[in-house]
Amino acid sequence: MFQKQGYKNFWIASVITFLISIALFLSSYKIGKQEFFLLLNNDLGIVADYFFRYYTNLGDGIFWAILLFVFIKYYKKYIPLLFSSFAISTIIVQICKYWILPDEPRPATAIKNRDLIHIVSGVEPHSISTFPSGHSAAAFCFFLIACLIIPKKWFVPVGLLYALLVGYSRIYLAQHFPFDVAAGMLTAVISVYFSMLIQEWWMKKKI
Repeated sequence: MFQKQGYKNFWIASVITFLISIALFLSSYKIGKQEFFLLLNNDLGIVADYFFRYYTNLGDGIFWAILLFVFIKYYKKYIPLLFSSFAISTIIVQICKYWILPDEPRPATAIKNRDLIHIVSGVEPHSISTFPSGHSAAAFCFFLIACLIIPKKWFVPVGLLYALLVGYSRIYLAQHFPFDVAAGMLTAVISVYFSMLIQEWWMKKKI
């Protein structure tokens, strides 16, 4: 089973993630989906452009494979947690993107006046399948999984900052609306929660 501090970290991180996602949803509703995006998509300068252009890759799907190698070497007993988190989050994201809201326009397509959008040089904004943000879902899954298996109090703020920056990078790079990032965050909370239950069931089954 997970250590007591791991459970505590997970629940604290999950509540914070949930509250931030709700704040993003409400802000998108009150300010306007496109208006809220433009507010957060402001040009922060060339340093920010370079930083977010590469930092966003920390939420890329390839990191699931990298994590698998890490888990095989150091956290073998938690592989069911990793596999189920990947499976559940991927299913939710793909169903939303291609079944529930297929062809939902991304910012560069939805906002007619493209001059209003800050587009980072070397990054081509995608046009459709915006909801939810897969990078945000993956980053917050990584964060919440790590909270369970790294029972250190300091990890919650550090991990949260990592995941939030990935989520913000998707807005800064004009790939997603804040609304999509919020959905990705909720996807992660749901996915890792049920994966935690699967991990506990698996461990009890082996006893």
